[in-house]
Amino acid sequence: MSTSPETAPTADDRLVTVISRWLARHLSDEELLRELAPAGHDALTADQAEAVEELRAELAAGRGGAELDMVARETLEALALGG
Repeated sequence: MSTSPETAPTADDRLVTVISRWLARHLSDEELLRELAPAGHDALTADQAEAVEELRAELAAGRGGAELDMVARETLEALALGG
């Protein structure tokens, strides 16, 4: 039995999970693009929001391959570092 209170995941935690699942090929590009929609990202820092928007733009433009994976990994880093 856990004594710690359960908390809802923060926006950055949720995005880390979603992007990680996409990198592991458990989500399609379309599913990731839906999850990266700007709604609900108010809690992100400016740097985090910029990184997420860059990844969203790359996906929306139909980019793929190693370059898109690199942008996704950079986004994860920005989210994890909090800025």
